[in-house]
Amino acid sequence: MLAGGRSSRMGTPKAALEWHGSTLLRRIASILDRSVDGPVIVVRAPGQDLPALPTDIEVVEDATEGRGPLQGLAAGLTAAREHVDVAYATSTDVPFLHPRFIRRVLAAMHQDVEIVLPHIGGYPQPLAAAYRVDLVERVERLIAEDRMRPAFLFDVSRVVRLDADALLADPVLAALDPDLDSVLNLNEPSDYETARARPAPEITVRRFGVLRRLGNAPDPALVRAATLGEAAAATGLTLDEHVVAALNGDQITRDPEVPLVAGDNVAFLSADAGG
Repeated sequence: MLAGGRSSRMGTPKAALEWHGSTLLRRIASILDRSVDGPVIVVRAPGQDLPALPTDIEVVEDATEGRGPLQGLAAGLTAAREHVDVAYATSTDVPFLHPRFIRRVLAAMHQDVEIVLPHIGGYPQPLAAAYRVDLVERVERLIAEDRMRPAFLFDVSRVVRLDADALLADPVLAALDPDLDSVLNLNEPSDYETARARPAPEITVRRFGVLRRLGNAPDPALVRAATLGEAAAATGLTLDEHVVAALNGDQITRDPEVPLVAGDNVAFLSADAGG
């Protein structure tokens, strides 16, 4: 995830923008973490302060500040190639990014492909794309030649392009992100204000054990919540030492900032012995 942009049009660092009690940086990093098999790597500008992140997120630095996405991509691919063959690249300002979109893009990476490039709304999406990590030498060569536009990389690579129809051929993605808002980014304060005013994603909440007798919603319940904390509050609960959450049946946590997306299932359970 590239977090080192100057955010000049926004007027404030995008990574630190509030999002339902958390930050955009935390939201996107956590969505990546649940979507990919390898580590999540955040690329920051030299000396850039970042909001708090989970301890398992790796942070690396651009070699040079302000040189655009290819510079950040080089840093990210260099770190990623110690672990994986393919990396998904994203910016930090895409609050509606859905894990299914990431998986759909990664699934299109085949042996004879080096880049999977979505093309949505008439534009290529280089920061919603998958890259083979061994492209890093090619990226660094372009940087040395001062050819900083991502289009230069596409011109010298084997690229498969995915338009909206190709992406939405995945029925699950079509159901959960029909407008492909996964690539909707925020450039100016008005973009942020409009996005922040949108309804939170719809999720399913269940309560188990003694918690079924608590709360103020039916069980199961459809609620709108962008974080686990909001989901708990929507059903009259609080994530504390007495309550834990299971996200989609596997992630057990009581962290209220864990992000939620459309289609998620959350189960709240009593953490007390015998509960």
